[in-house]
Amino acid sequence: AWDKSATLAKYFDVIAGTSTGGLMTAMLTTPHPDDPTRPLSTATELIDFYKTYGPSIFNETRGWNNAFPGPKYDGKFLHYIARDLLRNTRVSQTLTNVVIPTFDVKKLHPVIFSNFQLKEVPSFDAKLSDVCIGTSAAPTYLPPYYFQNDGTEFNLIDGGVAATNPAMAAVTEVIKQQKEKNPEMTPKNSNENTKILLLSIGCGTVKTVGYDAEVAEQFSAAVWATSGLATGAYDYASKDMTEFYISTVFPGLQSSDYYLRIQDYNLDPSMDALDNATAVNMENLVKVGQKLLEEPVLKMNVATFVPEEDVEWGTNAKALERLAEVLYREKKLRSMRKKSMEKMGRPFIQNVVGKSKQVITNA
Repeated sequence: AWDKSATLAKYFDVIAGTSTGGLMTAMLTTPHPDDPTRPLSTATELIDFYKTYGPSIFNETRGWNNAFPGPKYDGKFLHYIARDLLRNTRVSQTLTNVVIPTFDVKKLHPVIFSNFQLKEVPSFDAKLSDVCIGTSAAPTYLPPYYFQNDGTEFNLIDGGVAATNPAMAAVTEVIKQQKEKNPEMTPKNSNENTKILLLSIGCGTVKTVGYDAEVAEQFSAAVWATSGLATGAYDYASKDMTEFYISTVFPGLQSSDYYLRIQDYNLDPSMDALDNATAVNMENLVKVGQKLLEEPVLKMNVATFVPEEDVEWGTNAKALERLAEVLYREKKLRSMRKKSMEKMGRPFIQNVVGKSKQVITNA
């Protein structure tokens, strides 16, 4: 029987997210003010959050077009709601480990806020509200975000600039911890074959038609900039290369029991706008997600970069059930070992001893 009170933070060792996925990550891992053992939000409650506050976050209060200076939205409501909900919670206080990529426009390099980085870089123990505002600051839509923490200045924009799909960043963090013999990420026995379980959830992508080289060579710089062709190409390339790296560097993740990527590769263009937070579009996106569960798992062919169906994997819903079974067994095993160690008077470090390191990413 499924535990309906279960939360993702209790079953995943790492939760990662970029941009709006970073905000989801924070809400799924911030302790609830009334019950610190529970998260601020469940996955189901996140839907209600976006339905309720999405229109206010993307509330255009002035006429705007691409020629106007500044972003389309002032970001004031996003700043308010992030601070109101997340309060003073810091990265170190999350219910499970988080990985939230951002990009610093002054230093011109990614800044990845992660529990694993705090010992080496104490300034990364920032307020989650600041981190979320930064990773959500999509260029042209929301203003870059400045804040200071522990004497360090941050000038952040959308984490998607650095990692549209944060799966690779999350897995890399876990691998680094294993190499450094972090007891929370290292198997109990040296002969155990460490595995990583990865659930990656995408935001959907529109099936677009590209251009012949003969046509594209006539494009001016203005066409490349205003049409979004250049940024679109980088976005697609970033997502595809993440799949490529996961497939080639971590071949052990190719089993559907240990790696599941759920993504709509043919999203209706009318639903694709980053700032379309209307009630109608929200409902349509919910329906897309529900329908996606009953569709077959699609696995990216990293030779052709075309998603292909694997009949052995079944539907996304069935694959999720298999993954949940792995999580349940691992959680049960850890609970048994914890009781055994406590009975012997030995300390138990949460998240040790499991063969599988569970990672969920929102992208």
